Amino acid sequence: MVSIKNLQQLREETGISIMECKKALEEANDDIQKAKDILREKGQKMVKGKDGRSTGEGIVASYIHPGAKMGVLLELRCETDFVAKSREFQHLAHEICLQITATRPQFVSVDDIPEAMLEKEKEIYHKQFEKLNKPQAIVEKIINSKLEKYKKEISLLTQPWVRDESKTISNLVDEYSAKLGEKIKVARFARYEI
Repeated sequence: MVSIKNLQQLREETGISIMECKKALEEANDDIQKAKDILREKGQKMVKGKDGRSTGEGIVASYIHPGAKMGVLLELRCETDFVAKSREFQHLAHEICLQITATRPQFVSVDDIPEAMLEKEKEIYHKQFEKLNKPQAIVEKIINSKLEKYKKEISLLTQPWVRDESKTISNLVDEYSAKLGEKIKVARFARYEI
């Protein structure tokens, strides 16, 4: 049996419909943490089903940091105007703007990084390790590991969210996509600083 208190708490914490929260709590034997995990799994499955949908609506959000020396413009896309105007969608846009302000990403996703830029970075790593007397296979492994870390640091979607480092920005977008029932896409952004 699901307790009303746990149902209300799960609904408040996730923003997901009462019916979905109730199903998750029933499946988790009224354990809120397990129910959250179940909802997260379902959310990721729901998001994968939305891959082919068009994101023809959305908003351009802005954020100016106190002191007016730094600002962000963000294009966040969704499927309908109804969702674009919702408080939750606008809150997501604000959170992403704060992330961009704090972490200075250069690209939306890893796929957007130019190959020439990665090759240049690889050359720098090779120069750093050429004086070490280590086998080439180990050096290559270290360089590939550093390159993967670098890609994650400069790509917005793969960065850990500044408010909860257990989630990436991609996870955050997926959560909102599941909550709002639409595909959400970070289209592009610009960060300005004086």
